[in-house]
Amino acid sequence: MNSIEYKFEKGNDFERFAAYENGVEAGEVTFTRAGDEILIIDHTYVDENFRGKNIAVDLVKHVVDLAIEEKKKIVPLCPFARREFNQKPEYQEIEYKG
Repeated sequence: MNSIEYKFEKGNDFERFAAYENGVEAGEVTFTRAGDEILIIDHTYVDENFRGKNIAVDLVKHVVDLAIEEKKKIVPLCPFARREFNQKPEYQEIEYKG
């Protein structure tokens, strides 16, 4: 059975959670920090060879969990993250309403 492994990674001007299956990168969600209180999800991508496994859903959930842990709000800029926030009432309280 193949299992997806999620890793938090940090670059110079972004942070991301990446999904790996058997050592192969399957997808990512990138986000930036706006001040001390806000995370902005700006990109979600899953390689076409790995689609249909809810990887993008799980990637967005990792950012949501991080925001909850750090007591931050999220701006879901990318279209997929926006859709997730629209469809999941439990995400509403963590969304930055500005």
